[in-house]
Amino acid sequence: MNGGTRSECVVLDGKALAVRCEAKLTESIRGFALRHQGRVPTLATILVGDDPSSAVYVRMKANACRRVGMHSKALVLPASASTREVCDVIDALNKDPDVHGILLQHPVPLHIDERACFDCIRIDKDVDGVTSHGFGRMALGQEAFGSATPSGIMRLLTDYGIEIAGQRAGVVGRSAILGKPMALMLSNAGATVTLCHSRTRNLEREVRRAQIVVGALGKPHFIAADWIADDSVVVDAGYHAGGIGDIEPRNLMSRCSAVTPVPGGVGPMTISVLLEQTLQAAESQSKETPR
Repeated sequence: MNGGTRSECVVLDGKALAVRCEAKLTESIRGFALRHQGRVPTLATILVGDDPSSAVYVRMKANACRRVGMHSKALVLPASASTREVCDVIDALNKDPDVHGILLQHPVPLHIDERACFDCIRIDKDVDGVTSHGFGRMALGQEAFGSATPSGIMRLLTDYGIEIAGQRAGVVGRSAILGKPMALMLSNAGATVTLCHSRTRNLEREVRRAQIVVGALGKPHFIAADWIADDSVVVDAGYHAGGIGDIEPRNLMSRCSAVTPVPGGVGPMTISVLLEQTLQAAESQSKETPR
């Protein structure tokens, strides 16, 4: 900052933004129902196994659907289900005209080929943005449903007026549904992006160079607070037991220009984007607003 005066740190409140987005979605869904004889968008979720955290996330998505007037359809498969059995369920949902969006809850049991299952999802029902086809279209700047969490982060940054073009961004984590699409979305928005991971040499130096830091590694407090430069924008996409993220929060509010809270930052925006993309899918499949 110039003149030795630091502006107050902005809290990137995803929970508050998600509430505003849900209010708009509710009105849009009412309009959809009026145009389609009472039919409303429907999101199908598939849960494989009995992981308690995954069950909570599926329940949160069902509750969000209910709040905005969407339908949700929950399918639960045993942990012993095979890749073929999961794909058969997805194939049935692909063919169901009353289902507009399909979400396979991540992670699935280790013996299941998660990528094969993701790629069974029809691209126009891939509202979570997990298929290889959708990823490729997004990477090329073509129209596609983006991965829900990085899309939610982009929405949060944009809503709070965070400058992206020309900034140096560091994304820590390279998963196919978070770190990699996040890096490409930031690049497509004009940032200069370094995609890092747990094996990056001198990770501290790479993080300190970034003006926008995204923690997406999935390891609690892996990124130390003192790695982060003053005046940075800090986005923590991690969430772990005890309500902690991937980035150590110590003193960040006193040094950084903007910070996401954990919880209440990235998480609510993931669900908000998922709902919005389900509505878009329903509109597209009804041939009302071609994508």
